[in-house]
Amino acid sequence: MRYEKDFKHLQLTEDTVLSLGKFDGLHRGHKLLMDAVFEKKQLGLKAAIFTFDIPPKSVASHKQQVITTNTEKQGLFCSQGVDYFIECAFTETVMKMEAKQFLEEIVGRLRVKCIVAGTDFHFGHNRRGDYQMLLDYAEKYGYKACIVPKMQHQGRDISSTYIREELQKGNLALANELLGYPYFIQGSIVHGNKLGRTIGFPTINIQPPPEKLLPPFGVYLSKIYLESGQYCGITNIGKKPTVQGGYPAGAETFLYNFSQDAYGKQAKIELLHFMRPEIKFEGIAELKAQLEKDVAYGEAYFKGSGT
Repeated sequence: MRYEKDFKHLQLTEDTVLSLGKFDGLHRGHKLLMDAVFEKKQLGLKAAIFTFDIPPKSVASHKQQVITTNTEKQGLFCSQGVDYFIECAFTETVMKMEAKQFLEEIVGRLRVKCIVAGTDFHFGHNRRGDYQMLLDYAEKYGYKACIVPKMQHQGRDISSTYIREELQKGNLALANELLGYPYFIQGSIVHGNKLGRTIGFPTINIQPPPEKLLPPFGVYLSKIYLESGQYCGITNIGKKPTVQGGYPAGAETFLYNFSQDAYGKQAKIELLHFMRPEIKFEGIAELKAQLEKDVAYGEAYFKGSGT
């Protein structure tokens, strides 16, 4: 996959089928768009995705937390088999660009022969452009417009907003169902306080960026992907309230059958099942006793699920 950041000076040399959007989470609704993109790709077009390096609402109003960070999103599209991933900087110039000019630039620079978009798609200054505009200008600019209806779950459109709401409420099972895969946190493994090692429960730590939306603080059963393989584990999302020092929110994970040095390595942690809320214990002995129960619970869970 070719990654492009400098849209201002970008000029592709191959004809493309393009889908545009925020794609936060790349959920089941987005999969309908991707299915249409890859159907056109089979006809000889290159599959291209256009998105912004931050959600537009982060500039327009407030800092919006995301289901997938830019890096996580890029990895998801790479695994899908996309040829071009264009992550445009959401500058003031871009933000104020009128819809018609935006469409002209997109079609010309990316050699677009087909645009795939949902019925809720908007673009240009003040979101004046919509799917109807894509249809209206298709003949003039020489592309075909493929408009995809929204996928629904229990009468509601599947959307990133819907999934963020469920994650924030702690409905992990529903959020995962809407995503079509387990919610995950990805990043480099950093040094923690090494407390787990001293009490017999060594862990790996990931410090997600502030824009990453985390579910309610608590303990989750998880699956961990490292360069060395896949592992089952128990992940605490939170701030380690039992340990003095005031830690930022992060993901601390105990891995079953793992004893390697993983510092600095990349890890992907999928949250599968909520176990219990994060608790501030009276002391290390109480914490250790609870961890023993958590590990036993996890062993039974993974044995029963065949993982």
